[in-house]
Amino acid sequence: MKLVTTGIDALPGVIVEEGAQRYTVRLRIPAGVITPVQMKKVADLADEFGTGMLHLTTRQTVEIPHVTEDDVPALKLALEENGTPIGAEHETVVNITACPGIERCRLANVDSLTLAMDIDRKYFGRDMPVKTRIGVSACPNACVSERLCEVGVTGLLKPIRHPEKCTGCGTCVEYCKEDALEVVNGVIILNNDKCIRCGSCVHTCPYGVITAGEPWYQITFGGKRGRHPKLGRHIITVSGVQTASQVIDILMYRIYRHGISGMLLGDQIDDAYVGIILSEIQQKIPPENIISEW
Repeated sequence: MKLVTTGIDALPGVIVEEGAQRYTVRLRIPAGVITPVQMKKVADLADEFGTGMLHLTTRQTVEIPHVTEDDVPALKLALEENGTPIGAEHETVVNITACPGIERCRLANVDSLTLAMDIDRKYFGRDMPVKTRIGVSACPNACVSERLCEVGVTGLLKPIRHPEKCTGCGTCVEYCKEDALEVVNGVIILNNDKCIRCGSCVHTCPYGVITAGEPWYQITFGGKRGRHPKLGRHIITVSGVQTASQVIDILMYRIYRHGISGMLLGDQIDDAYVGIILSEIQQKIPPENIISEW
């Protein structure tokens, strides 16, 4: 697929369709959050400028197919007025994805939506050497497949047990999918080697016996989709959303300055490069915010 360049502007979110002289227009909808009023207007625009069809994409945005080149400028203006402007594709930072987070999900550990919106404001549409996807999941269930993105953020919770209050009911054991908990003599025992800090035991304990401290943010780098998908490499786990944002800034700068065009980021990263990035992060953020041990 190619980008369209109109006489007015270059529009990376406008994609040439196969066979016909028409184009698919991709919208910018950070984390897939859109109001009913905006959605109704998008539907009206699909009727007016397309063929009445909308496509909901895997990256939480919307596409209007079958738009003529002559109609692209007018559609662009209408979308901007609606607060759903034309999105991005190819060697740019594309739509930021996120799960519902603590706003709605009972298993969430962090406010994924607010973080995703902050990332969008800072980086969306920026020209990069490689297509750059960023995903934020509020827990290791990874509902937005953030570890398949070039930059991924996963929210974690470290369980804090209070054995003196434990009734040994076993509810947390039942919900733990990692077999990291067991009841021994009426008390819950945690196997740190198996625990992935998903927070499930914290959220499901009926008596509040298992609590948690400040959430953690696990950052991965260099994931990729496509015909040979690969999980991103775990770079670092930190506490505090501001620290997580600082790590993302470092990673984005690395991609911008050192990424090689025409090659997926996941194919450019090796152990040595990860070591260099980690060393840089450790020099720039407070050591007390780096989670070195479970």
